[in-house]
Amino acid sequence: MNIADLFEPLDTGMFTGKATAHPLVLGRSVSMYAADGEFPDTGSADIAIIGVMDDRNSPGNEGCSIAPDYVRKYLYRLYQGPLSPKIVDLGNILAGDSVSDTYFAVKTVVARLLEQNTLPLIIGGGQDISYANYLAYESLGQIISMVSVDSCFDIGIKKEEELNSRNYLSSILTRKPNYLFNYTNIGYQTYFVDQDAIELMEKLYFDTYRLGVVRNNMEEVEPVVRNADMLSFDLSSIRQSDAPGNAHASPNGLYGEEACRIVRYAGLSDKLSSIGFYELNPAFDKGEQTAHLTAQMIWYFIDGFYHRKNDFPDTGIKESGDFVKYVVSIRDFQNKINFYKSKKSDRWWMEVPCPAKMKRKYNRQFLVPCSYRDYEEACRNEIPEKWWQVYQKFV
Repeated sequence: MNIADLFEPLDTGMFTGKATAHPLVLGRSVSMYAADGEFPDTGSADIAIIGVMDDRNSPGNEGCSIAPDYVRKYLYRLYQGPLSPKIVDLGNILAGDSVSDTYFAVKTVVARLLEQNTLPLIIGGGQDISYANYLAYESLGQIISMVSVDSCFDIGIKKEEELNSRNYLSSILTRKPNYLFNYTNIGYQTYFVDQDAIELMEKLYFDTYRLGVVRNNMEEVEPVVRNADMLSFDLSSIRQSDAPGNAHASPNGLYGEEACRIVRYAGLSDKLSSIGFYELNPAFDKGEQTAHLTAQMIWYFIDGFYHRKNDFPDTGIKESGDFVKYVVSIRDFQNKINFYKSKKSDRWWMEVPCPAKMKRKYNRQFLVPCSYRDYEEACRNEIPEKWWQVYQKFV
């Protein structure tokens, strides 16, 4: 299939004018699919921007389907900085005859881009599009870890309820065979989450970080994000005063600066291979503030991407001279914990024992991103929680 057939070209007149006249703004360096031009070469691009104009499964926030062009309006007037970006904008995937058709189109496009080692950057649309993003990895047989920045877990309540942006995670969890190794929520707010859902996350050995915990120690968010292959960002997780453009916006949430910091961490991660921004609704967006913030978040992600250190440890880490190895023995514990510190970035990983027969299947999962704080914890004869949760999945 020619993926160009799945896109509607952009009206580039929306992104031209005085605001984008300077030769160093992003709008001048991004190769866009315009009505009077050719479809961009995705194989030679680092990042491909995709708009998805479907909100039929975003209950209560209908209208978010038109968000992609609002974000582009502000993104393409930002200066590219000290970058030499190779970015293409493929245009918009329109809502199909059914939502399943939209999911199929997103899955097909994302899978093709992943095969080409081009990072898909999705601007939605409803967050249920994350389900289609996951299906792309499934179609490639790739086991992944997923991070969601969200005020709740999106696992729903009623089992018979159709898939939507408030329960899409349940559809991912129940698929067989399942390719989701780990799920992490960043920024949930307890009063939006059923206690049973919190207990379910614990039983599945998934990671959840309450908003207060995140805001008190943003540095610890970095290794959490670094562990993701895929990141889904619900813009309703940002406080209403900073991002009013969502029907479910709340007085509490992340500050805009914190949201930008999280996505820059994502950009810096060598492991992360796709990202999506969802639930922006221009109907609620005062002065297009949320569209402007989302554009800046994308800028920070791109900036992080072009500052990657390419030091993700692979199976040859033990022979590599790029890491310093630290071995910690914990009292009354049969396993020693191996820590690796990158000489390039000073970032840390810890090795979780994985049965030999499983190592090939989970070759991107048993080296777990961590922080110096985790190393200190192990030195105090305490097993780091991140290590323990991954270990439970292998035993």
